[in-house]
Amino acid sequence: MTVKEFVGKVFMVEIVKGLALTFRHMVSPAITRRYPDEKREPVPGARALHALVRDSETGKEKCVGCGLCAATCPSQCIHIYTSEGEDHKKVVDRYEVDVLRCIFCALCVEACPYGAVVLTPHFEYAGFTRDEFYYTKDRLLENWDKYMAGPRGTEYLEKFWGPKARDFAAPAVSRNKEGGAS
Repeated sequence: MTVKEFVGKVFMVEIVKGLALTFRHMVSPAITRRYPDEKREPVPGARALHALVRDSETGKEKCVGCGLCAATCPSQCIHIYTSEGEDHKKVVDRYEVDVLRCIFCALCVEACPYGAVVLTPHFEYAGFTRDEFYYTKDRLLENWDKYMAGPRGTEYLEKFWGPKARDFAAPAVSRNKEGGAS
């Protein structure tokens, strides 16, 4: 044990530093936000209300019903019902999210290979019955149109959804002086 460590333990330097920090915050002026009147913009990438993404070109939902979001959900709040459509393609009949069971971990967003599920930054929603928190496919698409359509959705998918195609690009091979790969 060094002399510095010994002095620190005897005089409880860390405890004195912590008490000084507490005292500084105690005497500093309080910061009060008047929430309903003064709303703060949520941080980028905030995880709140669910939405199903619409394709910007066709206007149709991106979800193909693969079920990976429901499979990775730890609270099992996502339910997907599919059927076989034309050309033997899978069609999503019902996509439902029970928001009261959701823990907002965003594993569903990370698991989706198509970028079809997002958590919007809209966190101000309330209701009086459980049915108001059971989101169907139509309500989830409305959430996208209301809170994420346009440049906001594009920015969200660019910054916070991955992996991107560039993540799978082969690394560039550098050549040394002899012409061989290094």
